[in-house]
Amino acid sequence: MYKVYFITFGCKVSQYETECLKSCFSSAGFEITENEEEGDVFVVNSCTVTGSGDSKSLYAVRKLRRSYPDSVIVLTGCLPQASPETAEKCHEADIVTGTREREKLPSLVMQIIENRSHIVDIPEYTSNDAFEDISNQGVSGKTRAFLKIQDGCNCFCSYCIIPYARGRCRSKPMDSLVKEVTALAQAGHREIVLVGINLAFYGQEYGLRLIDAVEECCKINGIERVRLGSLEPEMITNDDLVRFSRLPKFCPQFHLSLQSGCGWTLQRMHRKYTPDEYFALVEKIRNIFPDAAFTTDIMVGFPQESEEDFAESMAFAEKVGFAKIHVFQYSPRKGTLAAGFPQLPKSVKAERADRMKALGERLTEKYMDSLVGKTVPVLFERESSEEFHQGHAPDMTLIKIFREKSKKSLRNLIFYVIIEESRGDHCIGRIIDQEWR
Repeated sequence: MYKVYFITFGCKVSQYETECLKSCFSSAGFEITENEEEGDVFVVNSCTVTGSGDSKSLYAVRKLRRSYPDSVIVLTGCLPQASPETAEKCHEADIVTGTREREKLPSLVMQIIENRSHIVDIPEYTSNDAFEDISNQGVSGKTRAFLKIQDGCNCFCSYCIIPYARGRCRSKPMDSLVKEVTALAQAGHREIVLVGINLAFYGQEYGLRLIDAVEECCKINGIERVRLGSLEPEMITNDDLVRFSRLPKFCPQFHLSLQSGCGWTLQRMHRKYTPDEYFALVEKIRNIFPDAAFTTDIMVGFPQESEEDFAESMAFAEKVGFAKIHVFQYSPRKGTLAAGFPQLPKSVKAERADRMKALGERLTEKYMDSLVGKTVPVLFERESSEEFHQGHAPDMTLIKIFREKSKKSLRNLIFYVIIEESRGDHCIGRIIDQEWR
């Protein structure tokens, strides 16, 4: 039996798709291994959002070839789909595929094993592509599972290559969604995270909205929490928020993609909202969900971003009071509009990234401090050490409690915890009652 080892780069969608590919290989008779040295087949699921993402993926393939010269190596994911000419030059990979028709990968691997060759199979997207027919069967021992319900993007932001790597918007049919959530619940998962390339666009081709998917997921026995991935702020309506508020299982953590807090920069990015509109949405959510946490992505060093523009973005981030900021430097992607704009020096981008990260750390500490004294339900996931049990609150705050040596594992159990102390990126608490649910 051939053993397959996976390396995944990129977002939660990529993580979900890796779990689906593991199921595909298992069903085809392969064994999945978590030990790299046992691998006969290596699958590198790539990312192409930034230039560093490309570099990391290609470096991983080349390192694997040096370390395991007789293995079968697969390069798949966004990098080959968006830049097939780059991926095809990676001769260290035996198989190069994109983000379509990946259910064929096990059979392609067998072709290589039986008749050593080089396979490049990157079908192009069309305007009427169906949602990829792969699913996550769940991972034993994990409390949380990702579920991709949307793929593709129609927005074409000036900096983004993803529409070329993922095609147009399309959604997982509701019956398939319910079937997969049910299977995840039966596998023991108590929390699911709905993810997509442009998640807030879910269901448009069916006359549905994202809230419809969330409501269906909340009906599944065994699922106690439903969380959302990254959202485009312009797609969230007041009616959506009211319906979310009626769902006890819904987790009020809102990852609202910002990119910049400067209005002029947002215009040049071709984003569909202004800072004022973004902040109005945040205030509306806070009125409905007083305990909501807001997280975001912020890009620094966009072409022609002045020091004043950057300062405006910093001030806006502080005004919102994010619980966490994912900071990344602008990276020109061939084929996008912004790649042709006048670029900033790398040193300027790096310096601004450091400043924005420092602000993000301060805001995270401030948010954590604000939680002290509150009581929250915590879904425990594992023991982080001999000293602590750990899990997450609905707002995704990492909570740790001191572990009694005689205490059995709390994994997959939910308890109410009073938060007694904040420690930078997590809080320390104490269980105050029996299992919540």
